Order: sequence, then C-alpha cells, then structure tokens
Amino acid sequence: MTPQIKSSLMSVTRSQSFGRFVELLERLTDRHASLLRVLTYHRVDEPAARPDLYPGTISATPGVFAQQMEHLASRYHVASMAEVLSAVRGKGELPPRSVLITFDDAYHDFALDAWPVLRHHGLPATLFVPTAYPNGGSRPFWWDRLYHAVWRPGAGECLTTPLGPLMLTNRHERNLAVRRLLAYLKTLPHRQLEQVIDDVCGQQNASSPSGSVLSWERLRALAAEGLTLAAHSQTHPLLSRVTLDEARREVRGSRDDLVREIGETPPVFAYPGGAFTGEVVAMLRSEGFELAFTTCRGINDLRRADPLRLRRINVGRHTTASLWRAQLVAAARHGNFCWPMPAACCPLRAARRPSGRGIRTAR
Repeated sequence: MTPQIKSSLMSVTRSQSFGRFVELLERLTDRHASLLRVLTYHRVDEPAARPDLYPGTISATPGVFAQQMEHLASRYHVASMAEVLSAVRGKGELPPRSVLITFDDAYHDFALDAWPVLRHHGLPATLFVPTAYPNGGSRPFWWDRLYHAVWRPGAGECLTTPLGPLMLTNRHERNLAVRRLLAYLKTLPHRQLEQVIDDVCGQQNASSPSGSVLSWERLRALAAEGLTLAAHSQTHPLLSRVTLDEARREVRGSRDDLVREIGETPPVFAYPGGAFTGEVVAMLRSEGFELAFTTCRGINDLRRADPLRLRRINVGRHTTASLWRAQLVAAARHGNFCWPMPAACCPLRAARRPSGRGIRTAR
C-alpha cells in the first residue's frame, strides 16, 4: 500500500460518515459468546518521551489509550487470560462482546502510562515478557538499536549495509533507510540479523539505548497487583528464523524464567513478531502450551479457531478512533478493518522483499 493510498484511507476513517457507519455496526453486531477480540499493544508513550527508541512500536499516546480503555470499559466485557483458558478448555463460556487486552515486550512505559489506566477501570491485561531483557540481562531490542544508530546526534551521513551504502543526510533519507533495513533484516536468520545490527552500530559508534524494559522487581510488583505475565521467548527471535531446537530453548527458557522470577505463569505464549511455522506450533503443543497468539489480524471464533494460532488486532499510533472501534465489531470478521502494524512488529509485512525506491545511495 502506497503512502498516498494509506493517507487517503485514514482520511476516510476520520470522516463523520465513517463514524456513523461504525456506530451502526456496533448497534447491529451479533452477540455470539464464542467470539474473542484480542488487542495487541506494545508501547503507550509520547514519541518525544524516548527519542532514542523506534517510534513505530508506539501503539497509542497516553491520552488516546485512556480514551480506548474508557470505551472498552463501557461497551465490552474485558476478559482475563484465566477466563479465556477456561473457555478454550470447555469449562466455561465467554460473555458476548469479549475482549482480551495484551501487551508485548514489557516496555518500561507500560507501568507508567498503561497499567494505571487499566487499574482505574478494573480491566485485566496480559503482558508478554521476553525474559532476557529485564534488568539489562540482554542488549536492547534490535529495532531500537538500529533506530538509535541511524538517528542519534552526530551519526555519520553514510552507512554501509548489505543492501549497499545508504545516505543519511536528512530526515527523509534516515526514515527510508530505517524502513528498508527493518524489512531486510526480517528476512535473515536471527544470528545474521544480529551481526548486521552490530556492524551498523559499530559504524555509527552508537551506544545502546538503556532502561527501555521493566525490571524483574517491577514485574513482580505488577504481578502482585493482578497483571498476568506470560512467555514471549527469551531473546525475541522470529521463531521462523531459528532452528527448531533453538525455538524450543527460547520457549522453555522464557517459561522457566517467569516461573523462577514470578512464581507462576499460564500455559500461553505470544510469537515474537508474530512469526511461526507448523513445526513451531507442534512444538508448543508438545511443551504443554494451550494458547498462542500471532499478529495475524482478525477476530477469533473459539468454536473453530486453532488455540495455538489465535489472531489479534494490532493497535497502531496512527489508527483513528473510528477505525479502532470498527476493528472490534463482529462484522470485522467479514471485512478488513484492521490497520497494519509497523514493519518492526509485523513479519507478515516486513518479510516482503524491500524495495529500493526512494533510497539514495552513496556512489
């Protein structure tokens, strides 16, 4: 989708007529108890608050998030992960208009800007934790390292990459370079991806952004307050880009880390970047996981859905209020009201072969 088409579509969703259409859908939507909407958030923050982190992972600003949660609290049943597990096990039935709220990656802003709003409305949520990152146990996420290397003050004006040398002399070139590298890196085996990131950071003499992920101490406090913590691998590789043995170690390690640090964790998993294969799904089943969440867009009919391939509704910072509401209505199962995630978070988009259009390279 070209930026021009995307901009035009977003303008439509801001119109009063589209808003009235969504209100009609909300009134007419069916009330089947088997339908589960799963929202995916990453960061809730203002872009200027952490200019060293990739802004594409911001799902909503604090003000917009507060409005969204107020809407959920008044119009929907926000289910806990325990309720969803009970329904999948056949031990209960979800109420009509059920929504599950999930957060990926355990960014620090969750505790500051998201959790207080959730607690204010009494809304349960699940935080998927890549367990190598709390307490600085691993380097920052690779997409944040890349963004920081390209955008840090004093960064070089030319970057040598496997895609060729890229110029970084202005904002337009830097944005395009980040976008192209993100798409390319998603196609690589995870170890090769890390090597490219190390090389880019080395060229730019870039230190890593710090303090972006919640500590274990803070995670334990959140769990004590009612937040559900669940596995999201250890080092956040795309599980489709590592061997099956490596994927198994990541999955087991993440679950074991949570049990050791928190005391318990439900048998649920979120695929890093949404990437999975049939072998990975079978491995999760053999490891005792009962639910697993993708980044494939849509609403789940629990009577038919594979519980290890559940769909989610990815929330993006530029999603309008009407479009966000449209994604929640049951009629969205028969259309495509879901706006795409940033490339860093959606491998189904990012894995496409990157185009060189609009990128100026050094000659």
